[in-house]
Amino acid sequence: MGAIQHQQPWPQAPVGNKDHTQATVVIIGAGFSGVCMAIDLIKRNQCHNFIILERSSGVGGTWNDNKYPGCCCDVWSILYSYSFEQNPDWSREYPGQEEILDYLRNVAQKYQLYKYIRFNSSVEAASWNDGAAQWKVDVKVTGEKDSEFSPAYSIQCDFLVSAVGQLNQPHYPDIEGLEDFKGKVMHSARWDWSYNLEGKRIGVIGNGATAAQIIPEIVPTSESVTVYQRTPNWVVPRLDGPISSFRRFLYRYVPPIRWRGRALSMDYREQFYHAVTDSQSPHAQLVRTECKKLMEKHFPGRPDMWEKLLPNYSPGCKRVIICDDYYPAIASPKSVLETDKIVRIDETGVQVSSDDGEIKHHDHDLLVLATGFRSVQFLYPLKITGAGGRPLTEIWEGGASALYGTTVPDLPNFGIFYGPNTNLGHNSIVLMIEAQSRYLNGMVKAVLDARDRGERIGIIPKKSRTDEFNDKIQEILRNSSFADPACNSWYKTDDGKITNNWSGTVVEYQKKMSKVDWEDYEIITAEEDAGKTAIKQRINASKVVFGDGKKESSVGWVREESVISDTGLLLGAASIAAMGTAWAFRSKLPKGLGLAR
Repeated sequence: MGAIQHQQPWPQAPVGNKDHTQATVVIIGAGFSGVCMAIDLIKRNQCHNFIILERSSGVGGTWNDNKYPGCCCDVWSILYSYSFEQNPDWSREYPGQEEILDYLRNVAQKYQLYKYIRFNSSVEAASWNDGAAQWKVDVKVTGEKDSEFSPAYSIQCDFLVSAVGQLNQPHYPDIEGLEDFKGKVMHSARWDWSYNLEGKRIGVIGNGATAAQIIPEIVPTSESVTVYQRTPNWVVPRLDGPISSFRRFLYRYVPPIRWRGRALSMDYREQFYHAVTDSQSPHAQLVRTECKKLMEKHFPGRPDMWEKLLPNYSPGCKRVIICDDYYPAIASPKSVLETDKIVRIDETGVQVSSDDGEIKHHDHDLLVLATGFRSVQFLYPLKITGAGGRPLTEIWEGGASALYGTTVPDLPNFGIFYGPNTNLGHNSIVLMIEAQSRYLNGMVKAVLDARDRGERIGIIPKKSRTDEFNDKIQEILRNSSFADPACNSWYKTDDGKITNNWSGTVVEYQKKMSKVDWEDYEIITAEEDAGKTAIKQRINASKVVFGDGKKESSVGWVREESVISDTGLLLGAASIAAMGTAWAFRSKLPKGLGLAR
């Protein structure tokens, strides 16, 4: 490690100029996952010797990339913040993109993370050096001025964390003639706000959750909107609305009320798990009933539209759309729901063909591609090479998989957030991210301890344990609504393997991730033979980590579900009364209390 110009001992000292290409930990991505990992490195490991590499020019991850009209979260705002940094100030029941991005910026600022982040820095490749027991991370600098200093460089690190997520690489549809269209083309994740939608004839290709948010926003200003639907979606009421200033006041100054509200929301969302996994459950039947009621309300006496909009697959096979204004937007006289198959795109618009061969053409000024992301191609387009020079493409030849969705055989000292089989169809992904961060910080702790003892170790999950774990969850997933052959979704590969979704509830995952079982892992050592470095042996990790044969490391978990009884809220009763008085007379309170506005 290069000289560090700080008074603190390693690894407390942050990376400085002279050790620009050396770090203990490298985190790829500055979204929810990367920010959480960085905070836990500081809080749990007292480690400041890390770098966050962010391809974009700001924090936020998917909430910085997706800026399309109507962009918002389909999870209640009270659940969509870190448990250790709950936001009492959400303005609506469901948070919008700009508000979520503002929250993440504020968190990054509070924990002084900006000094660790290198923006406009794209990771091209990463390779494990068996002899040095370190990662070499190749970085391309994309910012024009920054690249004048160095357009590309490499960083050596002891632990590498991918926090790029599943929804970061836009998927562009393979439609004949798309490149010939003379109008404007925008992917939803690359929205061009400089383009004026006023009076435009707009075609929206795709009708999933993203399209359901965009369409209601663009219909009023457009001349027309044609929605190209491949398969319909289950749509249930959102019941969104503003959060009153008084409720926000209570959330901020009487935390037990906020905790209780978050716990009840968690309970409800966990019950919704059955709606998206078990097609015969009462919750799944409720989705069917609510969807039909909503559809018939906005298309009364229109069996032709009911037939087009009612899915023939199980709720949950594709993400259930939670939305109040999608059906009203489709019902607008400006809108056309096109269910015939797209044949090709030409210079002026889209050509479709019906089942009986009838050809129609729709003229457009703008094509919106609401076609999602390359979700099953985890870590794309990063080129990852693990132990023994083994590429990730070979490791994942049969489809992406990982131990607990976070660590991968033959990738030593490596962790992945929001990895294979950790996506949710029923609850907040932030809850999963926190569990993964605690777990991965437990692994980092073992690597740091070895460094302090003058050793370098490479920790990998045993392939046998990884296969056993994945065989179990795939068995569950094969019998779930996610596997319904009547629909295609971004949850699964072309051959039907479900690589994206978790097989259980959030609480089950949190419990599983509450400790690092070192019997799941092994330590690899290497030696040089005939000028080549090769893996020498694999040692049970429990015999090596922390130098004392430790079997497991508890990392804990946050119990977000209801554990506080209603009577527990009485602890805050007196303060509620006092706060109610304070609210009533807030204009007369000193500004120093932060209550006057």
